[in-house]
Amino acid sequence: MNGSDFEYLATLLRNRAGIVLGEDKTYLLETRLMAVARKHGLSAPDQIPCVLRNGCPELEADVIEAMTTNETLFFRDRHPFDALQRDILPELITLREQSRCLRIWSAACSTGQESYSIAMLIRDFFPLLSTWQLEIVATDISPLVLNRARDGLYTNFEVQRGLPVQLLVRHFEQTQDMWRIRSELRRMVTFREFNLLDDPVGLGTFDIIFCRNVLLYFDVQTKRTILERMSQRLRTGGALLLGASETVYGISDAWVPDQQLRAVYRRNARQLLGSIERLMKSAAPETRLQWRAT
Repeated sequence: MNGSDFEYLATLLRNRAGIVLGEDKTYLLETRLMAVARKHGLSAPDQIPCVLRNGCPELEADVIEAMTTNETLFFRDRHPFDALQRDILPELITLREQSRCLRIWSAACSTGQESYSIAMLIRDFFPLLSTWQLEIVATDISPLVLNRARDGLYTNFEVQRGLPVQLLVRHFEQTQDMWRIRSELRRMVTFREFNLLDDPVGLGTFDIIFCRNVLLYFDVQTKRTILERMSQRLRTGGALLLGASETVYGISDAWVPDQQLRAVYRRNARQLLGSIERLMKSAAPETRLQWRAT
């Protein structure tokens, strides 16, 4: 693949999915697009840019699908789930005891292991929440992996990665040589197609946001935009959970690290106050008086 074709594909992937590819990723690009080329009747990946330049939405979707990393497993990096069980959920249950409503966002959920891990934890340790209005919203850019997640059907290899055997027995049903998560847990999760490059305002607000092991694929400006938009979607007292190798330092001042919990972030109250003050200054005088009165 020549340099101009690689640059065309790299630009498309950056603009449509936030995926950043350096020139050292040419081999990776060609390898992953081999099957895509064959699917569309092309002899080699280097023919893909020519077809895309003439317009082919199906091919573009398949290119993005092929280049999206969907690595995941149940209870990945156990620490966030321990923090959720011991600290985050008990605190939020106290804060939300009047509204009795909790919403959790699993961003870039892939084939659903993270969102179902959250559902299992809530089912096992917080039976009180069965009487609450509880919603786990799991999103991903890929329709293919979302269909798999909705089915809740996993191979022996997938359920052996991070899932204790007692949870397998309790929450799954065996279907021939596969395992399907029980229907009551599948009903706890709503899967939606969503691109993290888009504004999540349509998803509503959340008490907890999982955005783990996905920001590392984006450039700094894209990370900043995603983090700042997520800060606007988090309700007071809520928490953002990132991957162990991810951070907000040097990227966004919309968040501050939790002082006790690793890889957990809270909304920066000072930054939020500054945003409100800027809005007040730009508002009409009568609106400013109303805000001050409230």
